[in-house]
Amino acid sequence: MPKSVTVYCSSSNHSPKQYFEAASELGRSLAERDISLVFGGGNVGLMGCIANAVMQNGGTVRGIIPRFLEEKEIAHYDITELHIVETMHERKMKLAEWADAFIVLPGGFGTLDELVEVITWRNLGHHDKTISLFNIDGFWNPLLQFFDLLAAQNLVKPDHSKLYRVCNTVEEIIENLG
Repeated sequence: MPKSVTVYCSSSNHSPKQYFEAASELGRSLAERDISLVFGGGNVGLMGCIANAVMQNGGTVRGIIPRFLEEKEIAHYDITELHIVETMHERKMKLAEWADAFIVLPGGFGTLDELVEVITWRNLGHHDKTISLFNIDGFWNPLLQFFDLLAAQNLVKPDHSKLYRVCNTVEEIIENLG
């Protein structure tokens, strides 16, 4: 079982209710297993939700946020550690470096960027860390279909799905981490 996981997810407070419920359940499960959360450092959206759930259940949370987003994403100061960095690149490097595994919840462009980056790095042999896509209500299905299109057109390897695991429940995610 990993000691820490980086979770990529939305910073929007307007995501569907079931995404918040799933983020909260995941945070509680991580804390109960003494798996620390590494995340983008914001106190909004699913980011704030999962961080709060980990903290409320006695877990450890490490956030990383660039100075220019400290106000926009409302930096989460009520966590174990908050690291203010200068650039998005520095944030992304620390999020990847401090992770023993990755979990990706629904999110927007930033989450997609982070997901594709860690998949690419794994494909290139830069890391061999588990990548779990939390497919809440089929959120990732259109992207997974696009990945299959890439494979059908010989733009990625046919076995590309070995780079990540699609999980529909918190239990599947926890099982995938072990």
